[in-house]
Amino acid sequence: MKIAKILLLLITIPLLTSAVDHKFYASITKIEYVKEKQSLQIISKIFVDDLEDALQERYDKSLSLNTPKETDKEEMFLKEYLNKKIEIAINGNPVTLNYIGREYDIDIVKVYLEVTDVSEIKTLEVSNEILMEMFEEQQNIIHFKSGDKRRSLVLEKDYPKGMLNFN
Repeated sequence: MKIAKILLLLITIPLLTSAVDHKFYASITKIEYVKEKQSLQIISKIFVDDLEDALQERYDKSLSLNTPKETDKEEMFLKEYLNKKIEIAINGNPVTLNYIGREYDIDIVKVYLEVTDVSEIKTLEVSNEILMEMFEEQQNIIHFKSGDKRRSLVLEKDYPKGMLNFN
């Protein structure tokens, strides 16, 4: 009887611990159209450790985010990575994302971007491939707000682009 209990524990413990180790792969990007400023204000929230892994794999193994070792090099590579991974088109025309800055909140990095000179939005196309090269299960959630209009998109590796139509 005692051997049966031990065997049951040996089988059960690995199953329980593997369920706990499963990680959630997602980023959340909020895009708000501020009509008075004629701009899109964008905040993207990404897990620091996952982003650091992507930057190390793509650019430099010695990169370190949110540590005393962080230098201007990390920010330069972060800007370059974001410009390659996020694309926005307004009314069918690609726009330039202006990097404003970043801040850390425990295990999340908040990246601030802006698109200026936006007079009207009829359609908004967003491509967000952040971390999709790293994690097969990666989802990039987009929340858009303009006045009382709210829309959301969930972008995945097979469908990294989405379009919102306001006509």
